[in-house]
Amino acid sequence: MTTLPPLPGPFPLPVQDTRTRDVVLDYADMHALVAGLVLPNGASMYVMSALETSRELIRHSYYRYEFATVAVTHSLFALENVLTERLAIDEPLWHLIERAADAGLITVGLAAELDRSRLLRDRLTQGSVTSAALQQAQAVAMVRAVFDAISLLVRPPSAAETTAVRMSGAQPEDRLARLSEEHRRALFPDGFRGVDIVGVELILLDADVAGLIQRELNGGLDDNGIVNLWSCIADLDKIVPLINSAYCASYFAKLRTIAKLAATRYIPTAT
Repeated sequence: MTTLPPLPGPFPLPVQDTRTRDVVLDYADMHALVAGLVLPNGASMYVMSALETSRELIRHSYYRYEFATVAVTHSLFALENVLTERLAIDEPLWHLIERAADAGLITVGLAAELDRSRLLRDRLTQGSVTSAALQQAQAVAMVRAVFDAISLLVRPPSAAETTAVRMSGAQPEDRLARLSEEHRRALFPDGFRGVDIVGVELILLDADVAGLIQRELNGGLDDNGIVNLWSCIADLDKIVPLINSAYCASYFAKLRTIAKLAATRYIPTAT
């Protein structure tokens, strides 16, 4: 008769990750950090489970710093599920977010925050960042945006919202003009003039995209303009997840949404 070897013990108790010492003094402080992440009423069990897991991952990042970044990516499972059900379409997450904003289900600012999380997830998938990309406070803000969006999305739709969902994306030129005007009226992030991130100067990128969008609205881009637009989108993909200011990140995430919308007509259709 064979027997299993005895378990080694006693097992050591988990200890604080040294990287969290600048954030909280002890584990009890983590409860206050996630206190605002309240599960929304009316969500499915799947969504509630994903959101609760995301919240607890942040709480337990006290012991493992990387859990904070994992919490953000995990919360997107819930977001994508709710968006797919509410919009009754199965499309990539970036498109679902745009459609929800265009239909008035979430604000453009909230959509930009959600897209910032999506971009982080994509960069993790590509291996361009690691699971240690976010501090706890950043993770809380990004997961809170998902909680807030789902709270709005699980409400019963009004007749006006239902009509807007059906019509979203029907007139991309009108949407491009509206979003471009909204962005034009927004204030450039204070303190970021002359700042560059990974070699991309923010104010020049903003001006380049604005000029390309104006040319698109005034008759369309030539081949050189199309190349420049896609280059700007690639730069926006690089910088948005790295911006440590909420307003600045939102500003450039909105700019990326506008640039991406302008570029959609230049994506070859499948044959």
